[in-house]
Amino acid sequence: MWKWMTNWRAVACEPAIAHPVVRKRHSSAVTGEYSSLYEYLANRYADVTVLTFGQIEDLLGFTLPLLARTYQAWWTPGETNGEGPRYSDAWTLAGRTATPNLLAKTVIFERTSTARPGLPVQAAP
Repeated sequence: MWKWMTNWRAVACEPAIAHPVVRKRHSSAVTGEYSSLYEYLANRYADVTVLTFGQIEDLLGFTLPLLARTYQAWWTPGETNGEGPRYSDAWTLAGRTATPNLLAKTVIFERTSTARPGLPVQAAP
């Protein structure tokens, strides 16, 4: 015990790791104007996230297209046109599905079962 008490300063001054490993932060899977929505959804712990159109627009920094407010199919993953990322990548790559309620002006982003491998899938009631 005495040896430990007299040598505590020497131990405290030594670095914990001689060569610390610096990990690079992975870049966002989604680039472009919808990347902030992706970041928000990817970092949510809850399996279900409900956002109003206004909250989504605040995250994005611009208003949603008119089709997003009036056409339910806008929120489903569409065909790619080969010209870069789709807007739906913001939630699909975050492991979510989008279910809009156009009358209430809200969108339910629900985590897919593949987003958390190894978790049991709950049966629908």
